[in-house]
Amino acid sequence: MTKPVAVSIEASQKKSFATAVDWPGWSRSGKSEALAIEALASHADRYAQVAKQAGEAFPMTDGDEFEVVERLDGSGATEFGVPSNVTEHDRRPITATEADRLARLVEAAWRTFDSIATAAPEELRKGPRGGGRDTSKIVDHVFGSEQSYASTIGIKTKPFDTDDRPALDTLRSAMLEVLRQPSDGSPIPNSKWTSRYAAHRIAWHALDHAWEIEDRTD
Repeated sequence: MTKPVAVSIEASQKKSFATAVDWPGWSRSGKSEALAIEALASHADRYAQVAKQAGEAFPMTDGDEFEVVERLDGSGATEFGVPSNVTEHDRRPITATEADRLARLVEAAWRTFDSIATAAPEELRKGPRGGGRDTSKIVDHVFGSEQSYASTIGIKTKPFDTDDRPALDTLRSAMLEVLRQPSDGSPIPNSKWTSRYAAHRIAWHALDHAWEIEDRTD
């Protein structure tokens, strides 16, 4: 048996997130802790492809190979659908080697989103009430959010249009440089986020929408 995957749980009254503490972006939600872990397990194969792009060996798991190592209360943001709390595991020190690993996984999450979005049709299948953004709107949202995340981790840049790919690539490179810095676990300078949480949040957002596009593509 492989070593259990360590998971943190962020739970509110209506929604819980299960997050693999050592795998940025592998975080899924459900109406309860059990359902969130079930959703996490159901996305293992998808996340394995991200890890492969980053050059990381990935522990294939099933539902009984997760170990909850931390639980914390969620907030309104949790119920809205965002894993928004910095955990104690996010405050662990990071060596130069581990920082490089986190940056490679974030970069792989971006490449996954870009590849899926590029291959997808513009019109996506709508939800049960006819809602949901089409591909270009999701791309705009993700690329716009990356500008916000960059600001959150202390990168100062002038706003640019979401279709300005050279500007986006430059911004992403700067974000990766921040994530590649070793850390004692304290927040990134001029930020409330630690490097581990920043990597989780940035990768999760890209993958969450990449998988949304896949699931809504006919």
